[in-house]
Amino acid sequence: MQDVSHIAVAILNWNGKALLEQFLPSVIAHSHTAVIYVIDNASTDESVAFLNENFPQVNQILLPENYGYAGGYNHAVRHIKEEILILLNSDVEVTKEWLFPLAAAFNAEESTAILQPKLLDYTRKNYFEYAGAAGGFIDQLGYPYCRGRIFDTLEKDTGQYDDSTSIFWASGACFCIRKSVFEQLGGFDEDFFAHQEEIDLCWRAHQHGFEVAYIPQSVVYHLGGASLSAMNPKKTFLNFRNTLLALLKNVNGNKVLLLLFLRLVLDGIAGMMFLLQGKPRHLLAILNAHLSFYRLLPKFLRKRKLLRAKTKASYYSISSVVVAYFIQKKRKYTQL
Repeated sequence: MQDVSHIAVAILNWNGKALLEQFLPSVIAHSHTAVIYVIDNASTDESVAFLNENFPQVNQILLPENYGYAGGYNHAVRHIKEEILILLNSDVEVTKEWLFPLAAAFNAEESTAILQPKLLDYTRKNYFEYAGAAGGFIDQLGYPYCRGRIFDTLEKDTGQYDDSTSIFWASGACFCIRKSVFEQLGGFDEDFFAHQEEIDLCWRAHQHGFEVAYIPQSVVYHLGGASLSAMNPKKTFLNFRNTLLALLKNVNGNKVLLLLFLRLVLDGIAGMMFLLQGKPRHLLAILNAHLSFYRLLPKFLRKRKLLRAKTKASYYSISSVVVAYFIQKKRKYTQL
């Protein structure tokens, strides 16, 4: 059996006692010699007491406040000594020997910094899952999509993406990264709080010459929406704001100005669609996302300047997944 004692499986928890009860046993059963951590983001439920009573073998890192996904992991990684970090959502069921292909991929290529396993739907286990499917990309307007998932269309897993391949971003649901790279890149950007911070981190990794890859031999099942469902306006706020922040921070050259203008216009169209669908709170969330973006503009212009001084930008994808999906009616990654 392969030694995986150099791997830390770190699960971020916030008021997720029920999820820990449901999903943590599979992690413990199938993680062999890896070291398991539960990072508690100042939960107010009985999560910590539940762990103490039922899983005393699991290492706990107790944070004094809720730092979100980005800040929670940044604070916790300082207390983790293992070489490989697997940042795992609390609503993920892992499979037998899931760690071995990931460990082998890290060992095989030193430039490989970030990995993602095959991410399938916990409720429909032969379908890909929204959060990352078979690896993520973004189009030239900054819209994310995946092999196996474009917008809300999920493909059935028939083995069509069983090839290990380079990807643009790895899902935060199961984000595997060398600790040395995480530290070199400064971790997640805490201004994102949650959502799309993994895209920003992968973008910076590419800029530093690191590889991001998808490893289908490792399979996990993600429930999804456990912290924020798609119906929650806060998720709309974070996704729309953080997309703008990631583009401003990472897109090279003056083209970022036109790109941001186009995204603001498209966001306005999306807001009107929400209104027509009887979802005014989501329209308000987009307006608030734009206001928050403007408030953070000076800070992110400084971050952009620092990145440009240190790295050479990398930007790769198709022109518009929006046009492909909504106008050309392409529903599968292989059709793009």
